Amino acid sequence: MGAGILLGLILRNVFPDSLFVKDYITEGVLHVVGTIFISSLKMLVVPLVFVSLVCGTSSLSDPSKLGRLGGKTIAFYMFTTAIALTVAISLAILVHPGNASLASSAMEFSAKDAPSLAEVVINIVPTNPIEAMSQGNMLQIIIFAVIFGFAISHIGERGARVSALFNDLNEVIMRVVTLIMQLAPYGVFALMAKLSLTLGLETLGSVVQYFFLVIFVLLVQALVVYPTLLKTFTGLNPLMFLRKMRDVQLFAFSTASSNATLPVTIETCEHRLGADNKVASFTLPLGATINMDGTAIMQGVATVFIAQVFGIELSLMDYVTVVVTATLASIGTAGVPGVGLIMLAMVLNQVGLPVEGIALIIGVDRLLDMIRTAVNVTGDSVATVVIAKSEGEFNEETFNDSQAGKVGSSFEEQVKNA
Repeated sequence: MGAGILLGLILRNVFPDSLFVKDYITEGVLHVVGTIFISSLKMLVVPLVFVSLVCGTSSLSDPSKLGRLGGKTIAFYMFTTAIALTVAISLAILVHPGNASLASSAMEFSAKDAPSLAEVVINIVPTNPIEAMSQGNMLQIIIFAVIFGFAISHIGERGARVSALFNDLNEVIMRVVTLIMQLAPYGVFALMAKLSLTLGLETLGSVVQYFFLVIFVLLVQALVVYPTLLKTFTGLNPLMFLRKMRDVQLFAFSTASSNATLPVTIETCEHRLGADNKVASFTLPLGATINMDGTAIMQGVATVFIAQVFGIELSLMDYVTVVVTATLASIGTAGVPGVGLIMLAMVLNQVGLPVEGIALIIGVDRLLDMIRTAVNVTGDSVATVVIAKSEGEFNEETFNDSQAGKVGSSFEEQVKNA
């Protein structure tokens, strides 16, 4: 990010009126590289959401997992995600980080008229799933994927074969995501160089404001919302919980991946926090798949930020759509680095905002990704403790013992053994 901004500022000040810089660098190389990177993110939205959702839904084949435990877990995760989005959107509207001067002439955009509530409800169910995929209608894709995955989980051996196929496809798509994110530094360099060439340094203050606003909301979720829910539902000491979560949060921050952190999270929840394996082995892998509060916070703030930059007024129904869409989309957000940007593209499409606006925030997203992953695993662990306590599968003595499970579970040893 810094190198791209520096190059753009140098070219802008050394060659302020150069047609060569404008035609061959700004609108040539930088534009091509940046646009290809944005297009590659948009390319993955539909297959990633559809395959991930089918995998997640079809994996709930065990009747016991579809019962009380599964219902509690999914409801808790959806509840915390909705809270995260509501807080994020409210604070973004209040702080108003978006500056219309960021929207260059090349990024002009006209919003479509918002559909009525009746049209939104009717259009949730696709008449043609293939058409919904081709048009990128994500709510319809989500509904179809959930129904499809549910059907797979209820046809026995044949469904198991189909589920295995989708799990293999999911691995392939995750590999494609990894490959594309390896190209992110070049895409970010081009996008930020073009941005600073077009706008100059003085207009980047809004991006900095966006960055710190997202961090603030993430901290509110981790240090206020989660501890409050933990105290309310269990009566346990939130400070003890946060102290024991330190190693997990550090690991999540360093990897920016809920999936990579999963072994450390399970170890901590079982041996340091006192949750029984019967609960932790279900709630934590499910949380790594569907509980993405940190990503939802980024999507909420970014959506409002991009709307403000382009001068687009979002209606109350648009904000409700963002909350509902991002909450449902969290089910399809895989726990690997960089997928949050792909999900953001989906949310922007859903409310008629330009996906090109991602270029404004992508340069600071890597650090935010690391922080929000730490928030995600914290939310997974809170849910595990709350549900284990409600199911009578919780050892409170272990939780209250500050030394419980401490030997052999330090961050350094977990990294060494991971």
